[in-house]
Amino acid sequence: MAELHDALRAWGTEAFAPLLKRAIEGLAPGTLPLDRATAHGGRADDRAITVTVIGATDAGTHVDARVGVFFAEVIAGCSCGDEPFDQPGFCELEVRIDKATGTAVFTLPPA
Repeated sequence: MAELHDALRAWGTEAFAPLLKRAIEGLAPGTLPLDRATAHGGRADDRAITVTVIGATDAGTHVDARVGVFFAEVIAGCSCGDEPFDQPGFCELEVRIDKATGTAVFTLPPA
């Protein structure tokens, strides 16, 4: 689980979206469920991602946000000379931030 305290403290201000973006982009590799969002059977390389904040709402005890994540999908292929290779990847994730703890849970919305 990730903790997004700085973004949570900025909830309700213009600083929220930029802080949420920066916080998610700074998470440790493997934190986001991007492998389930690959389109070509590869694995997600989330060491250098770009996040866009699509929207966020106050849901009482937590903040719900939707973000877009651009990442690289590494495709292994058939062991030819130019493999593995990267393919651009994108997905939307739902983020639920608990207001009491700052703990965030990321889920891939249903298709």
